[in-house]
Amino acid sequence: MIDQQVSLRGGAARLPVRPRTGRLLVLAAVFVCAACGLVYELELVALASYLIGDSVTQASVVLSVMVFAMGLGSLLAKRLRSRAAVGFGLVEAALALVGGTSALVLYASFAWLGESRYALVGFSLAIGILIGAEIPLLMTLIQRVDRQDAGGAVADLFAADYVGALVGGLAFPFLLLPMMGQLTGALFTGAVNAAAGGALVLWVFRRDLGPRSRRLLIAVDVTVIAVLATATVLVDDFERAARRAVYGDEVRVAVRTEVQEVVLTGEGQGSLGLYLDGRLRVSSRDGHRYHEALVHPGMEGRRARVLILGGGDGLAAREVLRYPDVGSVVVVELDPAVTRLARTDPALSGLNGHAYDDPRLTAVSGDAFNWLRVTRDRYDVVVSDLPDPGITAGTKLYSAEFYGLVAQALRPGGRIVVHAGPLGSRPETYWTVEASMRAGGLATRPYRVEGRPTGVAPGPHRTTDASRAPRDWGFVLGARHEVGRLGIDPRAPVPRSLGERELLAAGRSAERVRLRGALPSTLAHPRYREEP
Repeated sequence: MIDQQVSLRGGAARLPVRPRTGRLLVLAAVFVCAACGLVYELELVALASYLIGDSVTQASVVLSVMVFAMGLGSLLAKRLRSRAAVGFGLVEAALALVGGTSALVLYASFAWLGESRYALVGFSLAIGILIGAEIPLLMTLIQRVDRQDAGGAVADLFAADYVGALVGGLAFPFLLLPMMGQLTGALFTGAVNAAAGGALVLWVFRRDLGPRSRRLLIAVDVTVIAVLATATVLVDDFERAARRAVYGDEVRVAVRTEVQEVVLTGEGQGSLGLYLDGRLRVSSRDGHRYHEALVHPGMEGRRARVLILGGGDGLAAREVLRYPDVGSVVVVELDPAVTRLARTDPALSGLNGHAYDDPRLTAVSGDAFNWLRVTRDRYDVVVSDLPDPGITAGTKLYSAEFYGLVAQALRPGGRIVVHAGPLGSRPETYWTVEASMRAGGLATRPYRVEGRPTGVAPGPHRTTDASRAPRDWGFVLGARHEVGRLGIDPRAPVPRSLGERELLAAGRSAERVRLRGALPSTLAHPRYREEP
């Protein structure tokens, strides 16, 4: 202990600042580095959820791999403690470069390779190792500054680390993401990380560095910051190139809203495509078939008041408004940018028959689950045109509790029709939706229709899109007590692609492959798997 104190006292005398000031500067560096580290972590989770889907799975992968890697980093840092100053400077430069460019590389692997899972695991591992190496090196440096006991030094370090993580966790969603976006935000964070780590070592601990080490650190930090700055200047060009790789050359609208990325491609009746978070939601080639199969079976009977959940593109509303005896239609869409696009874009508004110009339609922006909890209105028909239940953010909209709210919103004799995902490729998901509807108090009648033929997907990777396109669409018709027959009102406007005979065959086709024993999905126990 005496030898250690002498060493610490002698070390403190070599610093260019007083011990108290040096200690504060080290803790400030801990604060900044912790904030940057958490931003990298959140950025990986957010981008992976957008590119891959299923936010729960992606968050679990990122967090578990990073925590494991932090343990490895702490062990590996033991080899650097004898040269803690230069080691910390190099670790922070590497972390700034890897963390700052992680979003670019993930997006590039998704755009040009079609797969980003392996890159996600790789970056989680690398960033975790580098973050794990920080604390042991900082522990050595703070004891190098002041003769503080180990327990007090650990308490101070972790306090600064946790406060920095809080600031980084709040800055990501409320400052970096809305102001800079994911790509530029990650690059900016990397530059701050490199500057903070380099400044601490090159100023406070400069006397611990030999001439070669000092030149090496300066060259490395300048190179890292130059790379990040260059990438920031070129990020718009990169994003346009990546978007063309994903969606093709016909991208007309691309906007990142508070909810999702909205991309509109093509203009003509045969080439228009609407993508939400990289997933094709509307194709002008076959959208009429999907929406006719979704809407018309639910419109048999009383239909004065109709509620559409989702469907901000206006295509379900187009089918509903074909009925002259419909008195009012309410569309509840989470993202107002989608309804605005459906109202103002010439190609999309032409495809939806200018549904938003119809005085019978009212558009509401909000979460369908929360909206149903507070509404007191009752409807004859409810059309659920929501994203597939395999996307984690939407699982509550396919839960038994959600369908219980829908049942309360139905008038006596009212009907609900639900898009439940492709029955052929994801039967477990489909029958879980049907079981959840029954658990919510609804009688059900399943049916499926033939989906998108191979080779008709719009966009760039036509082969890839076509292979991922559903070969069938699964729907479930429901009512509070008894569904009645599966059919189409003979007095209704005749759909172009779906008739009475085809609909009856669609019902028999679904029943032939019924999955027995499917359990309902609830808020406390969601049962939907990640969408492939």
